[in-house]
Amino acid sequence: MLRIHFTAEDLSRTRLAARPDPLWEIAASLHRLQSPLGRWAHAAWYRDARAAIASQQLGAVVRTLLFPLFPRATYFPDFLTPAEADQGLGSGLDAILDTPPDRVRHEIGLLAQVRKVPADMYRLADRDVRAGLVSALRRYHNAAIAPYGDRMQARIDAECARRGRDLLHGGAEGLLGGLGPVMRWRAPVLEVEYVGGVDRDLHLGGRGLRLIPSYFCWQKPVSFADSDLPPMLLYPLTPADPAPQPCSAETPLSALLGRTRAAVLLAMKHGATNAEIARAVSVSPANASHHTTVLRDSGLIASHRHANTVLHTLTPVGAALLRLPDQDRRSTVPDD
Repeated sequence: MLRIHFTAEDLSRTRLAARPDPLWEIAASLHRLQSPLGRWAHAAWYRDARAAIASQQLGAVVRTLLFPLFPRATYFPDFLTPAEADQGLGSGLDAILDTPPDRVRHEIGLLAQVRKVPADMYRLADRDVRAGLVSALRRYHNAAIAPYGDRMQARIDAECARRGRDLLHGGAEGLLGGLGPVMRWRAPVLEVEYVGGVDRDLHLGGRGLRLIPSYFCWQKPVSFADSDLPPMLLYPLTPADPAPQPCSAETPLSALLGRTRAAVLLAMKHGATNAEIARAVSVSPANASHHTTVLRDSGLIASHRHANTVLHTLTPVGAALLRLPDQDRRSTVPDD
């Protein structure tokens, strides 16, 4: 059990990541490749990733370098998933390259306590050797992760909308209280069923917590082993809601609006931007913009500009359409 202790200041500084963390997703996806656990939920990705690894001749690198560094174990080196990755893959890889050699040696030594590691793994303390690791991580990401980028972002968009509602109605404690089932908020402590049965306490001490929803993380959350690092918690996404695209032509909403436009309206049940709608419904951003214009002109949605982004939300009339009895039953839209 991981027990995360919050102060009032920590609650005010708790944040939810709005996009996938590329290095954490690399780590979690490598765990999916090494274990049958959760493979059914990622069957298509597993097939595509193995094919891409083979076609791009990455098999040896994955087996001899990445698997040993990212074992499915109670520990792998923290320096492989730096906080800078929240700015993108390039920033994260630069941070790995700039890791102090002493830290690299120390964390490889910690890894050796839970898994046998090749003797030459300590050579990663050398910046030039670490540059080879950075190159391998980039190639693996491009082959196995990047092709699923839109799908991952769509899932995280939905998660942010769901958690945003928890935050709106219950504040930070409402957000933390809705993270179950493997996380339980018992104020002022978040109890987390941690991978490997690890038992420890993490005192945030006013630093806040960065919550990172993950596409590839399975069942139990993960955090840094070093409590002095910026506090974060990687947690698995909840099961996906039924996709809005396959609306039956026989539903009243589809009959009224057409299948695609009905799917666009469904995608906005928690609020969405054009880019989020395009990912959810598998249409182009221009096509999504056309549909939102029609829906807005019809009084079914309202659009609100924030900086360079436009957020679309349902009007009372649009929300009422989603509560049509047959639509509730056939497309599983909740009666909010």
